[in-house]
Amino acid sequence: MSENGVIGTEKNVNRIYSVNGPVVKVRDTKDFQMMEMVYVGKKRLIGEVIGVSTDFTTIQVYEGTSGLMPGEPVESTGAPMEVTLGPGIISNIFDGIQRPLAAMGANGKGAFIEDGIAVAPIDTEKEYDVTVCVKVGDVLKAGEIYATCPETPLITHKCMLTPNIKEGRVTYAAPNGKYKVNDTVVKIDIGGKETALTLCQKWPIRAARPVSERLPADKPLITGQRIIDTVVPVAKGGTAAIPGGFGTGKTMTQHQLAKWCDADIIVYIGCGERGNEMTQVLEEFSELIDPKTNRPLTERTIHIANTSNMPVAAREASIYTGITLAEYYRDMGYHTAIMADSTSRWAEALREISGRLEEMPAEEGFPAYLPSRLSQFYERAGYVKALCGKEGSVTVIGAVSPQGSDFSEPVTQNTKRFVRCFWALDKSLAYARHYPAINWNLSYSEYSDDLADYYNTNIAPDFMSARQQLSNILVEETNLMEIVKLMGSDILPDDQKVLIETARVVRVGFLQQNAYHPDDTFVPLKKQYLMMKTILLLYELAKEAVANGISVADITATGWFEKLIKVKYDIPNDKPEMFDEYQRDMAQTFDKLKDRA
Repeated sequence: MSENGVIGTEKNVNRIYSVNGPVVKVRDTKDFQMMEMVYVGKKRLIGEVIGVSTDFTTIQVYEGTSGLMPGEPVESTGAPMEVTLGPGIISNIFDGIQRPLAAMGANGKGAFIEDGIAVAPIDTEKEYDVTVCVKVGDVLKAGEIYATCPETPLITHKCMLTPNIKEGRVTYAAPNGKYKVNDTVVKIDIGGKETALTLCQKWPIRAARPVSERLPADKPLITGQRIIDTVVPVAKGGTAAIPGGFGTGKTMTQHQLAKWCDADIIVYIGCGERGNEMTQVLEEFSELIDPKTNRPLTERTIHIANTSNMPVAAREASIYTGITLAEYYRDMGYHTAIMADSTSRWAEALREISGRLEEMPAEEGFPAYLPSRLSQFYERAGYVKALCGKEGSVTVIGAVSPQGSDFSEPVTQNTKRFVRCFWALDKSLAYARHYPAINWNLSYSEYSDDLADYYNTNIAPDFMSARQQLSNILVEETNLMEIVKLMGSDILPDDQKVLIETARVVRVGFLQQNAYHPDDTFVPLKKQYLMMKTILLLYELAKEAVANGISVADITATGWFEKLIKVKYDIPNDKPEMFDEYQRDMAQTFDKLKDRA
């Protein structure tokens, strides 16, 4: 050690020149390459090279840089920033760079994570009951499955040949039995060189995993939420944004989707959220029971928790870590759904790092490359045929937190460019206890035409036409309410008064849901269709009654408008035949009205 306390004096050791928050610079070196992972300082903090020039190499550090000093060493790894993929990912809780929080907490001191803690991303000591799927002499190609093991009671883990290896001939296949993730289970010959395959592999987080073929997104992600499934649907392998101001229910909506959507695996990314809110999310998920299997929901869930007080650079990496894990399970043939909460906090991390780098700011201080970074994230969604021949998907649902509920701010506007489904949360609906608080006038889905064949074939031949009629009623009500606000409802003709009454049934009885009611928290598509048809039948009967001279007061006095608002509670999900009885009784009521007239 030299007199000034700097470790080592060798010329070949690269040393820190400057520290600016999470940004570290090394001077006069050619030892590093772009996007390379490095170890920074005496604590060996994890960093990534984000800039290379003849004078300086710029590194962003994914851990706290407090106490870091010029002169400390920077060590090259020669590998990109990557994650470890293998059994043990599901049910785990990671930080933004795939370090398990439980293991870090056990190794640390106190409630906060120490910098420089080195822990394995997945448990290397746990044994799995492995079934080897190949035999000596087989030719193994990229993406093909060579071993399986039960990762959780709900998910079978499939070990695949990394896409980086085109093919190899099997020279050794271990017998079925219990193995750890780093044990060799298969050996393959690649051009005369023998390579060992374990239960895990590594993959860079910023590179999309290759697929055999991208397939059209023509199957819905069924969520059981009527406004989503019927009015603004999202496809498996699709992209959706949930923008909304503080308190409008972004996190609650994503929780409901995570619990009820028909994805096989959920990846929940808490990106820059408050620590107490993230703690509540993790505690609630640990208590939830998967309604489809009656097993704990955590057995098919991956959590990435990067709270607002964690290092800002790791927040930027967290969504890439999450989507890489989702792509890995997609390649096994699973349908995965990502809940990113929230991409605004991720964009703020980009802005902070960009400011430290002294880059030219664009709108509201965000970097000029914000749109390209958003597109890189959302474009990794898709419904695909994997290299192993199975079909899988990654559906990305990103929450956006515009300040003051201003949807014209840059993150929301740029997100709209890259998603095909937009669920705009409304503050007034949220404060009126209308759940989900999705504004049907501001929201849209570009998947409706793509999903039409599925709905019309699997649910009912006229599903999409009924959906269009329902949407038209809501649009017409919005136009009429402008007149009502100015001049009152008394000036409207009776047929328009009937439309406003019907729209109220649609809003309160159909679009609004009760997450705490056993029959209303999740509604099958068949019941959603029958609810639509019954409301539309009431509208047609009421219009016909008005045409026959019956007053609106007499029509509303029948009680059918109020009865249809409550039908979501009164008819259980498993008794759709009760709708036939409702429709018969309704027709008889209006026949009696006609006779009296």
